Amino acid sequence: MNNKNNSGIKRREWMQTSLAVAAGCLAPVPALAQAAQTQPQAASSSYGAANLGLGVTRQLGEFLSGIQYADLPGAATHEAKRAVLDWLGCALAGSQHPTPQILISTFKQMGSFPAVSVLGQHGLKLSLLDSAVANGQMGHVLDFDDTHLGGVILHTSTATLPALLVLGQHRKSSGQDLLVALVAAFEAGIRTGQAMPRHHHGGWHLTGTLGTVAATAGSARLLGLDARQTVYALGIGCTQAAGMQQNRGSDCKSLHAGKSAYHGVLASMLASNGFNSSAEILEGSLGFVRIYSSTQSLPALTADLGKTWLITGNGYKPYACGVVLHPLIDAAIKVSQLAKIPASDVASLEMTVHPDVVRITGVDTPGSGLMSKFSANHAAAVAYIDQAGGVVQFSNARAQEPGVQAMRKLVQIKPSTDLRLDQAVAKITTQSGAVFEASIDHATGTVANPMSDKDLEAKFLGNATTAIGAQQARKVIELVWGLDQVKDVGQLVALCV
Repeated sequence: MNNKNNSGIKRREWMQTSLAVAAGCLAPVPALAQAAQTQPQAASSSYGAANLGLGVTRQLGEFLSGIQYADLPGAATHEAKRAVLDWLGCALAGSQHPTPQILISTFKQMGSFPAVSVLGQHGLKLSLLDSAVANGQMGHVLDFDDTHLGGVILHTSTATLPALLVLGQHRKSSGQDLLVALVAAFEAGIRTGQAMPRHHHGGWHLTGTLGTVAATAGSARLLGLDARQTVYALGIGCTQAAGMQQNRGSDCKSLHAGKSAYHGVLASMLASNGFNSSAEILEGSLGFVRIYSSTQSLPALTADLGKTWLITGNGYKPYACGVVLHPLIDAAIKVSQLAKIPASDVASLEMTVHPDVVRITGVDTPGSGLMSKFSANHAAAVAYIDQAGGVVQFSNARAQEPGVQAMRKLVQIKPSTDLRLDQAVAKITTQSGAVFEASIDHATGTVANPMSDKDLEAKFLGNATTAIGAQQARKVIELVWGLDQVKDVGQLVALCV
């Protein structure tokens, strides 16, 4: 009897503790911070998720929910338009790739509810969640999508825009709303990544993890969630976030982008309907920043909010592969143009790169196009031979071409801590002993060596024309540059189906 009574008492105590925690989650965000300040002993509780009272997620949520179009400088809104144009082209180019086609066929088999349009699929409609996944995978499958290099390698747009476009169709959101939401996504995703410096080293694929944070923040802003709802949405999104680097070169890598968009849509919709989460999902003892990285830098989450806009540091890809390979490709093309020596006359091609290139792309003998996107040997070889690095250079056919395979064996990759991630040096030695060398200080597409608006237009036309035709593609370009005047983003989607 005593054991039973003691058990009952312990259970009631546990339930009271749980209810108190839940009550804290349901309180308005400012009240949470106040309660934490009056109960500092909570941080020493044996319950690992006790309220620390730091208010970091709350502060970020308040900022994200309060961003207005009028607050944004022209540089930020213009960069958001560039990101939209670039990502749409990548998604349209990837719309006929076999990988997303398998995904779409599977969704059809599972009976997806036809609610919103899928890009490049000739009028096909799927549910909001399924469309977000499909569009996200299409946008990332070619690894041609934009990449932020501000201390974090993140494909922010490809995780976020699929979510924003399905929600925008559903709610008839304006172009200004879309732009604000995308800016908010960059703030949340990049800042969270900067706060967890060892996240990538843990084997996580940032497009699936930080991409979820970005997509959730953007979706919450597009839905007009208040500060408390935005905090809840971040918690709902973060608890779903996943994606492993082990899946590089497989169909799963681009699925990570689609699932990030999925999480963003689901998290924001749930939060809008009263679903709650931890109010300290980022900084908590068992929160996202702490358990996904062995080191933390919490100040990065809120430093200079509203003073700098992280989207202005976005980068764009001239080459359809992992972004860390881009300086190497630039250097290989440059030395090829300099030497004017056919591959058959090359004895060796030595590439000196930042050590992270080797860590991220160490695939010596890729057997497929998707795998070749993470092979430094392949990228150097095909760039030297073709003097290009587009979709064709990272196709199955090119990865398996005997001449490319032979050239790959001549490539030597040498890491050097003296180089930045956007630098590379290429040196060839010919069969006769002649030596040619070329160096790249800043890879094409980075902030220090940016692609112009005209460059992005040309890239978009090259990507989109096959899917929607040249005339339709030019209409998309015109509409994107005037996106701040568009009343319903459904007009943009209608041009891309």
